[in-house]
Amino acid sequence: MQTMSTFSIPEIHEKFTINNHSLGRDDLKRMAYNFIKEGEVYEQEAGNFLLDWLSDKDHIVVQTSGSTGKPKKIKVFKQHMINSAKATGKFFKVEEETTALLCLPVNYIAGKMMLVRAMILGWKIDLVPPRTNPLDTVYKQYDFCAMVPLQLDNSINRLHLIKKMIVGGGTVSEHLKELIQGVKTKVFETYGMTETVSHIAARRINPKKKEKKDARFFKALPNITLSIDDRNCLLIKAPQLNTETIVTNDIVDLKTYKKFLWKGRFDNVINSGGVKLYPEEIETKLQLLIGHRFFISSLPDVVLGDKLVLIIERDYDKIAYLSIQEAIHSLEILSKFEIPKEIYFIPQFIETDNGKVQRSMTLGLVKNQNQ
Repeated sequence: MQTMSTFSIPEIHEKFTINNHSLGRDDLKRMAYNFIKEGEVYEQEAGNFLLDWLSDKDHIVVQTSGSTGKPKKIKVFKQHMINSAKATGKFFKVEEETTALLCLPVNYIAGKMMLVRAMILGWKIDLVPPRTNPLDTVYKQYDFCAMVPLQLDNSINRLHLIKKMIVGGGTVSEHLKELIQGVKTKVFETYGMTETVSHIAARRINPKKKEKKDARFFKALPNITLSIDDRNCLLIKAPQLNTETIVTNDIVDLKTYKKFLWKGRFDNVINSGGVKLYPEEIETKLQLLIGHRFFISSLPDVVLGDKLVLIIERDYDKIAYLSIQEAIHSLEILSKFEIPKEIYFIPQFIETDNGKVQRSMTLGLVKNQNQ
């Protein structure tokens, strides 16, 4: 059980500004009340969090995304959030007077942490609506921004407005990685979860040629120590973020106590005819073949126990089915065990509130479809 022995209300950095306003504690409270009373939904969310942050409570309550299980509310200590903000500032070299754009919803930890970093590190942060194309109404350059993959995908033509970008909340597809190669913006994929107070590791996904080999690995932020358990799942020791060692269900190849290669979720591993298959690895190999959203899963099979299946988000089309099937069988990087036994089309995947695919529930649609 986490406890914080002492707590004092966090100071607001003297260089902090929000929407071009330099505000102390009392002025920031007034702005928060104004957001709640007169603002749009995204401003109301920001206002509610700011009042929570400025209260004398030592913690806030945050809801997890629900992408790997049922959404739940957890307690996150403010001091841990401050420690996380400082680690981000050091790792990405974004200290005081960094200009930052907040285009994520503040009801989740990623959006909250952008505001915390701004207040603690002394950033000049601007808020815009958390749309899928947040840069379309932006006409100035920023040092730092955080997005989800869908936002990045819709911002390619305006990435010159951001110097450093972190991307989290979902897997960055191979197609999207291809699109950002050669752009000047430094784009980093992050690894983390609500329990780790946002990200604890990152990797550059558009590295310079000399950095490409090492860029495959996630590198941990300061004061983070990594190990694995007997399942080869990642263990995170981050005393400044969580008093307990965090046991994940993420299977990794651990290079050092600070670097790892992510392979997939333990929950998703498929045992087909005695062969362990990692859906996320297979999905990476299929990314450039399939133009729609998809995922790899399994269904019960009399002979294999579980058979590998491919689920694609689109209406059924026989020509498309045959074309995809032929392309998969021709793909040399797939082993014979990684070729899906069946391909299913679902018009619309089931998602969490923040747009992540709920695999098990979507697979349920396939099962109902084939009963």
